[in-house]
Amino acid sequence: MAAGKRLNVDILWNGPSTETDYARQVQIVDSMIARQVDGLAVAAQDRTTLNASLDRAAAAHIPVTVFDSGVDSTNYMTYITTNNFQAGEMAARKLAELLHGKGQVAMLMHAPGSKSTADREAGFEEALRKEFPGLHIVARQFSMSDRAKAMAAAENFLTAQPDLDGMFASAEPGSVGAALALKSRGLAGKVKLVAFDAGDDLVRDLQDGSIDALVAQDPFRMGYEAVNTLVDKLHGGNPPKLIDLSATVVTKRDLEKPEIKALLFPDVRKYLN
Repeated sequence: MAAGKRLNVDILWNGPSTETDYARQVQIVDSMIARQVDGLAVAAQDRTTLNASLDRAAAAHIPVTVFDSGVDSTNYMTYITTNNFQAGEMAARKLAELLHGKGQVAMLMHAPGSKSTADREAGFEEALRKEFPGLHIVARQFSMSDRAKAMAAAENFLTAQPDLDGMFASAEPGSVGAALALKSRGLAGKVKLVAFDAGDDLVRDLQDGSIDALVAQDPFRMGYEAVNTLVDKLHGGNPPKLIDLSATVVTKRDLEKPEIKALLFPDVRKYLN
């Protein structure tokens, strides 16, 4: 919305009610193509489901920017993303720091088919394997983008692995569920949790010690740049194929830093009126 106002374009927004309703996202994207929009910005829920829709957009000469989570297809103009593999490595290094390089950890994964979270999980695993042989992944489970399922999965970890030292959650729903499980068991701060994303609930959990560190993206910038690349193309520009943004590790003591406040709390309300 901020980019739309600044660049003088109308933003038509729509999305499924859940992150796992893949068929609904296909319907929405196809309806936008049928409306002959001038440009299309898509955050893909699944890496393959939208491939045919991207082909249809290309056939209709509609430029497409894919942002946040990627696709297997190369039939798009620009891909804007957090460097998710690197972000997973950052999470592994922070958890290793918290655990002094030794212990048993669990992975609360997001959902099969999500490229962004799969890359985070792969980066996390590879960093542990290569850099921290004293840390061992002893459990893993998908949350299916559901906070209640994530909490249940984290509870399972804690029951089955009473000596668990730490957890990594690769997306917002899993992060919230993991924090809830630790609080319900009285283990907040004892079992170290490195979480991903930075919504209001997660920032509160960081403040109260339920989460030890957040790996934060810059969703405001991703959305802004998605519109910016499409407008650039419509004005005759040649946007890059890839815009790769770095994540930021945030701990409780970082929350008062001006640059962290700007990252976590952009003033979005003025753009939504």
